[in-house]
Amino acid sequence: MSDVTAPPSVRRLSMPEFIALMGMMFATIAFSIDAMLPALPDIAEELTPDRPTLAQLILTSFVLGMGVGTFFAGPLSDAFGRKPVIIAGAALYIGGSILAYVAPTLEMVLAARVLQGLGAAGPRVVAMAIMRDLYSGRQMAQVVSFAMLVFTLFPAVAPMIGAAIIAGFGWRSIFLVFLLFSAISVGWLLIRQPETLPRAIRRPLRLKTLWAGIREALSLRQMQLSILVQTLVYGALFGTISSIQQVFDITYGLRDSFPYWFAVMALLSAPAAPINGRLVIRLGMRPLIRGALGLQTVLSAVVAMSLALGFLGAQEFWLYFLWSATIFATAGFTIGNLNALAMEPLGHIAGMAASLMGALATVGGAILGAAIGQLYDGTAVPLAIAMGVLCLIGTIVMRAMPRETV
Repeated sequence: MSDVTAPPSVRRLSMPEFIALMGMMFATIAFSIDAMLPALPDIAEELTPDRPTLAQLILTSFVLGMGVGTFFAGPLSDAFGRKPVIIAGAALYIGGSILAYVAPTLEMVLAARVLQGLGAAGPRVVAMAIMRDLYSGRQMAQVVSFAMLVFTLFPAVAPMIGAAIIAGFGWRSIFLVFLLFSAISVGWLLIRQPETLPRAIRRPLRLKTLWAGIREALSLRQMQLSILVQTLVYGALFGTISSIQQVFDITYGLRDSFPYWFAVMALLSAPAAPINGRLVIRLGMRPLIRGALGLQTVLSAVVAMSLALGFLGAQEFWLYFLWSATIFATAGFTIGNLNALAMEPLGHIAGMAASLMGALATVGGAILGAAIGQLYDGTAVPLAIAMGVLCLIGTIVMRAMPRETV
């Protein structure tokens, strides 16, 4: 197994600052998705009044663009360095934000969101590659877990930020705040984080080299199974996020207070990442992933039956609310560990590996999530059934996952 890390000459930031910086890179994704949730009713009313569920595509179009961009960001960062690719991605993201701000139709807003997603792939993938440049194995899994804590906590405030912007300036102004957030995060990276991939160990951007890297990565069982399980987890996560605003608004009549409920939900699920960061060193990645997916399978089955039978009455909302928090917690116990498992033997092609895995899992998850979101029928029953099925398949697949070696 290769255990390549950046040469000793590459200066490391202090662990707290490094985790905060990587967390902010990840948070670009969370902010771009969750701040839009309170805007969906207004977008539906203005741009697609006849089919309001189409407003959900504002979320999944961004994820789709991110998934496609993910495939290119890693190889480009292996060839040209980590920081130039993040800068280029930020430029695309800012361009997409400006286009979405002025777009007159839903179709043009969706196109702008795809462009935003393409740009956001830079910070997302390259942040993972930077962490692999500097750390490996279980230590990388621990760093990813703590960086994911920022990603997990940010949704607690993102919908409230979005709601405040909508109330004061209209839903389109959210895109200007996205622009500002991107400028701050990339500026921090440029000033504080040294380049982690020196010129001497960069991989030329050649078709033959790229194809060799893809074949090498996809030949590994760890990578194959990690992509499959991540696709299922992302499908569950994106499906939940796509439909959550409508469930709160239409099913339970909580449109105005939705951002606050979502904040509490995010805070309830946030401890999953640091708990995973502490447990993974002692227990390993595979047992934590299997346990989280198995538990979620059981919880989703119980929730689906309870909601379908309707015997909880007024208490039904609380069951849905707490269960939704566990969906986010499940992601905290799985995604970072799955990334670390897949990247463990691929440090010498970290950018390519992160890109390939992220692209396939994210695009697949976006497609699953969009399909699940469109199943909304006025209740959360279809969502709960879909979550149970996805997590059950993931639990079964994890039984074939090879053991980590560090």
